[in-house]
Amino acid sequence: MNLFYSFLSGAILMGCWVAGVFFLRFWRKTNDRLFLWFCSAFWILAVERLVLIVMHDQKREEHSFVYLIRLVAFLLILLGVYDKNRVEREVHSD
Repeated sequence: MNLFYSFLSGAILMGCWVAGVFFLRFWRKTNDRLFLWFCSAFWILAVERLVLIVMHDQKREEHSFVYLIRLVAFLLILLGVYDKNRVEREVHSD
């Protein structure tokens, strides 16, 4: 495994984990579900990066389960945005 690639993958993993922690903190402060959706998505992206590191074969990223993990994370972000906009419309319509 390329040492530089391992370093960058570890940095990306740490960044995703830290972003998840920040969103968790914001969720606890505001109790807004959007932050919880984002927290979950970033932690799933961190797990996806960990899977890539453990696989040791970085040139073969085309494994479908890696892309499925990413898909789940991005779908959580989309669901969070949809949920936030749906709740906002219900509040304004009353």
